[in-house]
Amino acid sequence: MFFFLSSLPELFVTVNRQPRGRICFSFLWVEGGRRGPCNPTAFAMEQLSTANTRFALDLFHTLNEKNPTGNIFISPISISSALAMVFLGTRGTTAAQVSKAFYFNTVEEIHSRFQSLNADINKRGAPYILKLANRLYGEKTYNFLPEFLASTQKMYGAELTSVDFQHASEDARKVINEWVKGQTEGKIPELLVTGVVDNMTKLVLVNAIYFKGNWQEKFMKEATADASFRLNKKDTKTVKMMYQKKKFPYGYIQDLKCRVLELPYQGEELSMVILLPDDIEDESTGLKKMEEQLTLEKLHEWTKRENLALIEVNVHLPRFKLEESYNLNSHLAHLGVEDLFNSKADLSGMSGARDLFISKIVHKSFVEVNEEGTEAAAATAGIATFCMLMPEENFRADHPFIFFIRHNPSTNILFLGRLSSP
Repeated sequence: MFFFLSSLPELFVTVNRQPRGRICFSFLWVEGGRRGPCNPTAFAMEQLSTANTRFALDLFHTLNEKNPTGNIFISPISISSALAMVFLGTRGTTAAQVSKAFYFNTVEEIHSRFQSLNADINKRGAPYILKLANRLYGEKTYNFLPEFLASTQKMYGAELTSVDFQHASEDARKVINEWVKGQTEGKIPELLVTGVVDNMTKLVLVNAIYFKGNWQEKFMKEATADASFRLNKKDTKTVKMMYQKKKFPYGYIQDLKCRVLELPYQGEELSMVILLPDDIEDESTGLKKMEEQLTLEKLHEWTKRENLALIEVNVHLPRFKLEESYNLNSHLAHLGVEDLFNSKADLSGMSGARDLFISKIVHKSFVEVNEEGTEAAAATAGIATFCMLMPEENFRADHPFIFFIRHNPSTNILFLGRLSSP
């Protein structure tokens, strides 16, 4: 099984039969109020946000271990949503491993919560474009359990399209790619490369998310100029540095010597939040200390609105575009999802038989940040000490930083990244 995710995130999953079949799943992809005893739905949605964020940070740390200095960009909500659909078809130990790694076991009625989140994400009339779409492409001669197909359609809006993988796998691949291309406004033109699906493929599940939003406060193009971006203590590169001076939510974490800036998109339901160290103090990107302390509790503490002040900020932010691709098998195995990728897999909830396993999960992501906004396809007590702020602050992102795009009503992280080299 392949997962291919792009952020625009997209995830493609292929499940192999033992020994003769393969199912492909392809996915592309992303404040709660205080919960009260009389609002169980809000409580459950907060549980989902917490689960998704914990997984996002776990995966970020795992990717960072393999790539401690390079760019990282993922759509954790896309991966979680995709695996939630897979979770519908898992049983036994396989289900337990997926549930634990993605923290699904901490959320009541997990699939209903994803259903609600998808509806919230896809709502109409917003001043930005944010859409999440799912579709199943199944081998026309293979019998999937009606219950599995009904659940994916009801909870995730994933309708089944029958295709002929057995005799025309290349044509089927092109059909899938065209659908993905349309859903991502052309940003993911070829999710599935030649050879990814073949005559043994049984199912491709596609989850696509696309986001395009304009800044609440745009950067003026005439203010953009060439500037040096410090990759580390020794190396620099020239970038197009944007600039504006406006009032933004801003904070400073004294313990980490780190600045926090929130850049809202129009409508303020979505924001980009940037964590920027004062300087490069280690021998790599300057982010090591922050990354070591990056937990759910601390991230919430660092970035929640109550700890930020709306003040004048001189913002210098590089124009950048990232396109990343990951094979997630080893990373998810590191997080405890092991049986899914071999003959031990129990995906009998999909077909009624234990003859399927996931052969590969690939996640692709794309993001572009410029003066207008962002386009992306493809989320403890005493943890921080904040200091008093000056009436005006400087935020010069001319060295590596961590950023994420947050869906503020649900607090879900749609996209998460580290910019080491624009």
